[in-house]
Amino acid sequence: MVDSFYNYIEGQWASSTTDRWTKVINPANTDDVLGNVPASSSKDAEKAILAAKKAKTEWKKMSGPSRGEYLYKAAEVLDANKEDIARTMTREMGKTFPEALGETNRGVAILRYYAGEGMRKTGDVIPSSDKDALMHTIRAPLGVVGVITPWNFPVAIPIWKMAPALIYGNTVVIKPANGACITAIKIFKCLEEAGFPEGVINLVSGSGSEVGNAITTNEEVAGITFTGSDTVGKQIGQEALKRGIKYQLEMGGKNPVIVTKSADLDLAATATVSGGLKSTGQKCTATSRVIVEKDVYEEFKEKLLQKVSEINVGDGLEETTWMGPCASESQLDNVLSYIEKGVKEGAELVAGGSRLTQGSFAKGYYVEPTVFDNVTTDMAIAQEEIFGPVLALIKADNFEESIELANNVEFGLSASVFTKDIQQMLDFMDDIEAGLVRVNAESAGVELQAPFGGMKKSSSHSREQGEAAKEFFTSIKTVFVKG
Repeated sequence: MVDSFYNYIEGQWASSTTDRWTKVINPANTDDVLGNVPASSSKDAEKAILAAKKAKTEWKKMSGPSRGEYLYKAAEVLDANKEDIARTMTREMGKTFPEALGETNRGVAILRYYAGEGMRKTGDVIPSSDKDALMHTIRAPLGVVGVITPWNFPVAIPIWKMAPALIYGNTVVIKPANGACITAIKIFKCLEEAGFPEGVINLVSGSGSEVGNAITTNEEVAGITFTGSDTVGKQIGQEALKRGIKYQLEMGGKNPVIVTKSADLDLAATATVSGGLKSTGQKCTATSRVIVEKDVYEEFKEKLLQKVSEINVGDGLEETTWMGPCASESQLDNVLSYIEKGVKEGAELVAGGSRLTQGSFAKGYYVEPTVFDNVTTDMAIAQEEIFGPVLALIKADNFEESIELANNVEFGLSASVFTKDIQQMLDFMDDIEAGLVRVNAESAGVELQAPFGGMKKSSSHSREQGEAAKEFFTSIKTVFVKG
């Protein structure tokens, strides 16, 4: 018997008005059906938005510490259910169980972090030119916030958007990605157990064109936070701009690693493989381009290929698996299409490049970890986001050219450098065009207490996580008081 899951609107689990369903299957084994989720309509989104509107006044008037208590409780419940949720995540989108469990633990930590925000200051006293007056600032919530999230981090990203929205006094309507909807629903079961008031949190599953568009265009929604593709992000930004509301977009990346001639090559190779191929390369901060100084190019390549050859691909629930499948058939097809483009454009395929179909791979969306050599910056695999386990090796004459090559893309999300030269570290920090800069560490790494966001086409230039989240989810009021 296949389980059916439901939308969560105004404190109740409800089927959609369409009575249509989407089947959710395991990308590691398509015979494994996790369940059905509602293929909801704009009417369902409108109901959720109305519920959030009704709840926003009382939630806003609640004290910060009182709102924080709900988040603390949610963290406790999520922590108690983390293994089930992590296992669901692995079955739903393919990430290995240790990675899924680590992400769920991170969700617990994010909830606790923002619960603490309820006790922190919300404004500043500013000297007035009038000695008999008091002038200060206070933070006001936006109201109803629309949250649209991707499938690749189905616990961390929804929570790092919802938790700050809630603690600062907003109510929420979320549309999780279809490829990770059951995981999101299980998070909401934890939030429900934490006792959030009716209408404060709402979830509607369905397509972006139907539910996502309804959230984006509804007049009652005062802010939109989105993580996903560049194309959809631009559409959301344009719609939000028409209505004059706040919007926050986190989109693509084409993240470089620079390996200098002074680098610890073993460390660089290990970090490049981890940053580029863990989670099957399905991270917005994943390493995609590997720019190596010519003096150490061949030696580094040999070390990298050796580590790639040791990767064990398989079902993420198996203890021996290091890399799971692509999250869906469409994602697999996209990765294979870029591998084909790389070959056609003249890059040399030196590892992987094929779909795995034999034996235990037969019913899954598996692809070999792939490495291209002799890549030039005009190739598609050097310019466009692949979102898969594909590394492009690019040779540079020196450190200065490495920086130029690294910046020669439309994106600017994350970047890392491996060097023992302190001046190169400082130059990299200054000159690289990326919102997340890492030295002697892999490109894929985000800490919940630090601002996160990109430059260029990677972002709308706002920042998520840490105290920076306050800037998006609130507006500043300047208050002048005179007796």
